[in-house]
Amino acid sequence: MTRPPAPLTSAFAEAIVSSDPLTDSAAIDVARLAIIDFLACAIAGARDDTTGLLAEAVGANLPGDAILIGCARRTDPLAASIVNGYAGHVLDYDDVHASVRGHPTAVIVPALLALAAERSFSAEALVASYIVGLEAMARLGLSLGSKHYETGFHATATLGTLGAAAAIAHLTRASVDETAVALGLAATQSSGLRLQFGNDAKPYHAGMAARSGLLSARLAAAGFGGASDFLDNPVGFHSVFAFGAERLSALTENWGSPWQIVAPGLTLKAYPCCTASHPVASLGIDLNREGLRAEAIARITFTYPPGADAALVVSEPTNGIEARFSPEYVFAAALIDGALRLDHFDGQPVAPRLIALAKRAGRRHDEAAPRMSSDPQTRFVIVDIALADGSTIQRRFDGLPGLTDPTEKFRDATGRHPAFADIPSLVRTMHSAADLRKLLALLNQDAAQNLV
Repeated sequence: MTRPPAPLTSAFAEAIVSSDPLTDSAAIDVARLAIIDFLACAIAGARDDTTGLLAEAVGANLPGDAILIGCARRTDPLAASIVNGYAGHVLDYDDVHASVRGHPTAVIVPALLALAAERSFSAEALVASYIVGLEAMARLGLSLGSKHYETGFHATATLGTLGAAAAIAHLTRASVDETAVALGLAATQSSGLRLQFGNDAKPYHAGMAARSGLLSARLAAAGFGGASDFLDNPVGFHSVFAFGAERLSALTENWGSPWQIVAPGLTLKAYPCCTASHPVASLGIDLNREGLRAEAIARITFTYPPGADAALVVSEPTNGIEARFSPEYVFAAALIDGALRLDHFDGQPVAPRLIALAKRAGRRHDEAAPRMSSDPQTRFVIVDIALADGSTIQRRFDGLPGLTDPTEKFRDATGRHPAFADIPSLVRTMHSAADLRKLLALLNQDAAQNLV
């Protein structure tokens, strides 16, 4: 028999199910932009060969009512959540959140869209539950501290299961007890290691977490038993994942005041590569505009605060997928080409003209600087360039670059295909169940022929 939830788990579950973000227009506005951004990434990601491989492997050819984004077929909701989560993250172009230290939207929205195959609810309710799921995921990230990520866990996967389960519990108006069980079932499925960065398994983490969160909520709603004290148990979530760095007050303190989607807020990516490489990307593009040429450079040094390049696990990539996690390559491509495109990061071998400059770059850490944390003020990079003529250039970037409006990104990512042209305006204004059905129909169109 499942016991009543323990105090901390109960308070967290209560915060989730009782939330009403629809009263906060700023949160709703940001959420709509984030959904547009995610759909841009997912439609583009549906064209990736590996999305088709995954769809076949997980049985997305089985009958069902859930849509596959960018594909004119429907399938089982659990399979759809995996494939759509993967498609949204496969290009590493989707948003990030500092408190999560990962990618919340590519997990939460696919789970909610899959639920739309089973339940009728309004577009406005979907937006609200997305905000709540992100809040839960971010609060868990803050409560774990920095060691969870730095030890080797990929927070998109480990926290995503819980964020997706929380979003669905909110949307289905689950009870506090049922929500606590759903969260416990999600917690027992929390997994994902950063060692997969640069491999197909990395974006699989997003799909895996979306499916696990959806399944956890469905199991709890069906009366399936599980521990209801995942935050309180002495061998619970934090004792396993926090490594002594937990801060439990962050779980519910000032919940929704402001919403995490508003502050510190999401970063909508301007470049299709790992977020930690974006500052050097912006500096490289700026230097290209200033007229600096690769042949004039003798040596490049990137200086980071401790921990800031933990995700940048590749120095000399062999292909574009590995290159997403290489600041050396990202800077070289940005400087030489003056822009970063999706084709810089495909599965093809890296261009010799780019890797030649990347090999002249190295990294160091400023050990006197504060260790990078969820506080954006701890993030910076300094680029020192030694020129062949003996002179030097230094540039610094604090924080992260990002987009304020993903509309043009959506057009580019979808190839300006007219079939998807109405999606951004619809997402900005959708409220009713009919609006959501219209969105699903627009998404349920072919973006490529390689998706099975």
